[in-house]
Amino acid sequence: MLYIGIDLGTSAVKLLLMDEEGRIQNELSREYPLEFPQPGWSQQNPEDWKNAVLEGIPALLEGFDKSQVAGIGAGGQMHGLVVLDENDQVIRPAILWNDGRTAQEVDYLNEEIGREKLSALTANIAFAGFTAPKILWMRKHEPENFARIRKIMLPKDYINYILTGVHCTDYSDASGMLLLDVAHKCWSREMLDICGITEAQMPRLFESYEAVGTLRPEIAAELGLPEKVVVCAGAGDNAAAAVGTGTVGEGGCNISLGTSGTFFISSDHFGVDPHNALHAFAHADGHYHLMGCMLSAASCNKWWMDDILGSQDYAGAQKDITDERLGRNHVYFLPYLMGERSPINDTNARGAFVGMTMDTSRADLTQAVLEGVAFAIRDSFEVARSLGLDIRRSMICGGGAKSPLWKKIMANVLNVELLTPVSEQGPDMGGAMLAMVACGAYPTVEAVCAKLVHAADAVQPDPEIAERYEARYRQFAKIYPALKDVYPTENPFQ
Repeated sequence: MLYIGIDLGTSAVKLLLMDEEGRIQNELSREYPLEFPQPGWSQQNPEDWKNAVLEGIPALLEGFDKSQVAGIGAGGQMHGLVVLDENDQVIRPAILWNDGRTAQEVDYLNEEIGREKLSALTANIAFAGFTAPKILWMRKHEPENFARIRKIMLPKDYINYILTGVHCTDYSDASGMLLLDVAHKCWSREMLDICGITEAQMPRLFESYEAVGTLRPEIAAELGLPEKVVVCAGAGDNAAAAVGTGTVGEGGCNISLGTSGTFFISSDHFGVDPHNALHAFAHADGHYHLMGCMLSAASCNKWWMDDILGSQDYAGAQKDITDERLGRNHVYFLPYLMGERSPINDTNARGAFVGMTMDTSRADLTQAVLEGVAFAIRDSFEVARSLGLDIRRSMICGGGAKSPLWKKIMANVLNVELLTPVSEQGPDMGGAMLAMVACGAYPTVEAVCAKLVHAADAVQPDPEIAERYEARYRQFAKIYPALKDVYPTENPFQ
């Protein structure tokens, strides 16, 4: 049988067709526009997602026996606010994860409602990207639209609604709304009251691997698929990507070096970082995970190469950075080009080069960018270690993981073994794997991961380089506190 995986990203939807042995049969992507109506605002029209998926699936299936498609599963960009009216029509463009308009609402939640109370109710504190602050913003600034809301959903949930007619979400994606009681896997009635909404306006909750329904007859006809095709609840993009790398069960770890960067630890048990530096979310395997998210990871290197150096020769820029130079660079880079989430939660933080001298070279600065991202991931790693987690190895994925040098730096900064999966497809692969479980091809998410996910190579830390980086990291950790007072004190997007 065949399974379709959907990755509903910020700039495009990626579609994947896979058989139950894990062989990828086809893949494609369809782009859609982003809207920036004001500085710091970021939104999209959910109809563009719908059109991209409904046009993309038939193209994905060209030349294949459509009767063999058994299931569909989606991973998607988290936190985006999708609101429907009483006729299930989209009320306004979706406010996305990287939108910066909610600074006042975040301050209200964290300072007036209080971080301790938020953590007790939802296992997390408020961040600018989360959904609850967006709802408060809409209530204040668009009261007419707010009054029309009959259903609140997340981006990939809107696609599941289009496919099945079911208003649904999964626990992993719902965890990032600041509306879910993560420990008990139910909506927090107190948080709903704070936001001025009701449980009737929220979608039905599912485990990521559970079937939410089958295709609507009219959608099945449009796609040329059987009506019996199962659609599973799917997962937030990070949880879906973790499934694709086999990061499930107790003690799994994955690092993603994409546009943003994530440090993801799966666990069989619910746990909260008492300082709320790491997010405590439900996982797509039915259990839980802790996650640190930095807003600029591989995008830092892209900025450095494309915008500053004006070069596409990424490998050429790194060729002079030999093992002898690792851990000896006198230049540091703070990767806070878009502010920062984990672990400092400072929307006003800014990027910086520190330590330049007259003999600083282009290679030094390139190396500093790669190291700065690794050090920032280490910040979240240190929080995990403070919680008693003993991490010896991790999967690594994302565009940045294609650089052998960056993987070597990361392995030595963290002093762990890094494994790269054979097939790195991201949330779309995780979505297809979740669909396999929903269809009964595998009994559990752990079982499908054990069968389909394998490591292509491993990077071991070098004891001498790791020791040098230990000293460099201790210096790096002093820079943000020293510079914090020189950052702007007002968010320009308020």
